[in-house]
Amino acid sequence: MTETAQQTPPIVARRTPQLIGTALGHALEWYDWGIYAIFVPFFAGQFFPGGSQLSAVLSSLAVFAVGFVARPVGGFVFGWLADRIGRRTTMSATVATIAAASFAIGISPTYATVGAWASLILLLARVVQGLACGGELPSAQTYLSEIAPAGRRGRWSSLIYIASVFGNTVGVLLGLVLTLTLTTGEMRSFGWRIPFLLGGVLGLVAVYMRRKMAETETFTEATAEKVRLWPEIVRHRRQAAQVVGLSVGFTVVYYSWVIAAPAYAIGSLHVSSSGALWAGVASSVLLMGVMPFWGGLSDRIGRKPVLLFSTLGSAAVLFPVQWFARDTAWHLFLGMALAAVFISAGVSILPAVYAEMFPTRIRAIGLAVPYSIAVAAFGGTAPYLQTWIGAQFGRSAYTGYVVLLLIVSGLVIATLPETRAKELR
Repeated sequence: MTETAQQTPPIVARRTPQLIGTALGHALEWYDWGIYAIFVPFFAGQFFPGGSQLSAVLSSLAVFAVGFVARPVGGFVFGWLADRIGRRTTMSATVATIAAASFAIGISPTYATVGAWASLILLLARVVQGLACGGELPSAQTYLSEIAPAGRRGRWSSLIYIASVFGNTVGVLLGLVLTLTLTTGEMRSFGWRIPFLLGGVLGLVAVYMRRKMAETETFTEATAEKVRLWPEIVRHRRQAAQVVGLSVGFTVVYYSWVIAAPAYAIGSLHVSSSGALWAGVASSVLLMGVMPFWGGLSDRIGRKPVLLFSTLGSAAVLFPVQWFARDTAWHLFLGMALAAVFISAGVSILPAVYAEMFPTRIRAIGLAVPYSIAVAAFGGTAPYLQTWIGAQFGRSAYTGYVVLLLIVSGLVIATLPETRAKELR
């Protein structure tokens, strides 16, 4: 039996509070972030002047995209803090910030009550959420990768996106319960507020859990080494560029077929609300179920083969996925499930791959800024472009755009070194 195998059980037991705190806090973060896209069809008319429903939805999705613009700023600020004062403290701050913004959306007045001020409140709250999310994902990915055993980092890193999908799935389930319980008029009147208010309250629990987590030993040992930030960032500019190229394809396909697909099906394909949400839940369960397998496989055969399978495989199946996802919930589920198998392979190990690209002294900020730029430019615009391009040029035009970005990411993966089982320093 290898030394790693002998040590793993006590390491898992010792790390359990850290794993739970990281996962549940991250799930809440992405619940708060994802419910915006899920409930857009219901609250869009509450924040923008009367007109067509499509116009209101597009305005709300534009605000969704603006939230992403704030992510690079949040990535820089919180990434710098994570590399200076610690991963744990920064993670507590990000989850508190996004929960507070969620609560603010839940209690905000409507356009009918205060006019354009309602639109401004929504915009500001979304910007604050963008700042928090820009720092949350890099900090959480870095924290989890640093506490993981080197030989099992791929499997452990899958917990990040399992938590992300779980948080989004809880939001979808809540939407399903609300749409089955309330009428469409009630959902547009007050039902949409419930998930935002709940996210704000649960944020208190997440902050408490994260405050009790221990800092990573890797970070603690590295704090004695004083470095100048900007020279280090410049020295690792190649890795930063690779983060952008690696992220663009995964970001767009993930937001299109995991996060925004149910809302798009409701608003543009006219699938029933409950049916679309059930399809989203079922495909998300499949996505979460296969992630540990892909993470473990990357620990055995390497990161690059799994990443290439994910990008090129997703590119190959997206047009069949588009054909499946038509005007019924069953077809939507088939399309999302097929996409989930390929998407899960890449996103499950991205936290490990990112962490293995940078040294400890700039691991959080080195990832946070380029990753947030990629997500802001491509992920934030995905739901808007999916709706607008689909309406103007047809769904195949948008699918071709996603396929092109996946191929770009595949080419970048080919330039990466293999980092399986790399010791983090």
